[in-house]
Amino acid sequence: MFYTQKRGQSTLEYVILVGFVVAALIAMGVYMKRSIQGKIRESSDQIGEQYSAQHTASNYTTTSNLQQVESQTAGGASTVTYQTNTQSKTGSETVAPLASE
Repeated sequence: MFYTQKRGQSTLEYVILVGFVVAALIAMGVYMKRSIQGKIRESSDQIGEQYSAQHTASNYTTTSNLQQVESQTAGGASTVTYQTNTQSKTGSETVAPLASE
């Protein structure tokens, strides 16, 4: 009878120990998350300034050329055939320097 109580006491001690470990990991999660975010920010700051659409000026001309042939029969049915469809885009894009903070 006393032997089973010691065995139950040992199991209870393991459960409490595991509970403390889990609680410690949950508490450390907040600090680990901050640490990882800090490392990511540090890495992105080393890369340099990021792209901003407000500092980009572009000038493009798009030219489209479409030829189509439409055939109509006496019954009113029509078919459309596209002969050529070409599109070209020319121009330039400049990025202005970002202001220092």
